[in-house]
Amino acid sequence: MSVLADRLSDRFSGAWRLLRQATGEAKWDEYVARCERDGVEPMSRRAFERHRADEKEHNPQARCC
Repeated sequence: MSVLADRLSDRFSGAWRLLRQATGEAKWDEYVARCERDGVEPMSRRAFERHRADEKEHNPQARCC
């Protein structure tokens, strides 16, 4: 039964990672890791999300609207 549980856990972890990438949630973790690596204090989560939204609005890429 342990093998089945391990497989299910691996599948769930993979699906969770893909979902976080697709929704952009992983961007925050990447940003914080980069700040820690560079020795820079990260901005707040709210400021980070506002910055991302502003960038999307001012620099649209291939999207319909």
